[in-house]
Amino acid sequence: MKTIRLSYPLPQQTEAVPCSLAIGYFDGVHLGHRRVIQKSIDVAKARGLQSAVMTFDPHPREVLGQSGYTRYLTPLPDKLEQLEKMGVDIVYLMTFDISFSSVYPEEFINEVLVSLRAEHIVVGFDFTFGYRGKGTALTLAEHSNGRYTLDIVEPVNRLGEKVSSTVIREYIHHGVVEQARHLLGRPYKIVGTVVHGDKRGRTIGFPTANLQLSGPYLIGKNGVYGVRVFLDQQVYYGVMNIGIKPTFALEKKEKSLEVHLFDFADEIYGKELQVELLFFLRDEQKFAGVEALIAQIEQDVQEAKKRFAAQRF
Repeated sequence: MKTIRLSYPLPQQTEAVPCSLAIGYFDGVHLGHRRVIQKSIDVAKARGLQSAVMTFDPHPREVLGQSGYTRYLTPLPDKLEQLEKMGVDIVYLMTFDISFSSVYPEEFINEVLVSLRAEHIVVGFDFTFGYRGKGTALTLAEHSNGRYTLDIVEPVNRLGEKVSSTVIREYIHHGVVEQARHLLGRPYKIVGTVVHGDKRGRTIGFPTANLQLSGPYLIGKNGVYGVRVFLDQQVYYGVMNIGIKPTFALEKKEKSLEVHLFDFADEIYGKELQVELLFFLRDEQKFAGVEALIAQIEQDVQEAKKRFAAQRF
């Protein structure tokens, strides 16, 4: 897969080949996004075109200061990884800035889409673009003038609800990661590097890997999760605590992420962990003392092992 970063206005000598182009931000690359992207891939194969995706960096809402949008389901490297797994040939990564936000829909069509030789375009039913979001999927149809064909993909429903990034974010925010998995089509994943922590886990018999995230991932509610972890091309299972460790009454209240891998005690400082959040076990709580905490962790581990044995992930 080839990734080409662009900014507006495009250079006169834009590197472009005839393509079938899916357009969207695609945070999460969830089941709805996948239908849009797969349609573009299918058309590309049928018509002998390159399959392409146009996405934006950073998120338009972040640039425009809307809704405190600074954390993502799939930070850029993860999104590109998912697109490559789907078999996309080209990703056009359009820089979204204040100047680009002022481009009118017709200018975007004429000066960007046509310049990129998009012979077919695929968007979702709720796609908007251009100055103040005035452009819609119907705008693309009205201004095609025979230069490209268009598919508008209807919403995808799963388990009785519309699949959307907003719904998935709400599920993760509230720790409902199993529902998020159903809409994503895969477990929600975060990636980070193991760094030195306070090493308290070792003293109570449950060594943990303190995770420093590699990107601006959306982090869910504080609590304990059952997780699957990918480390050095091996798969492990364990539990992860997200929170502020209230039992130890730390002055610092920064949220930490600590992973305990079952039957594992190797030194892994500096290693990358890919952590899939599979289910939520319990809320974070403050215990009367270390002994009560140890007893609860033992219970958490046993409960997680039972669920791993009973469910297929």
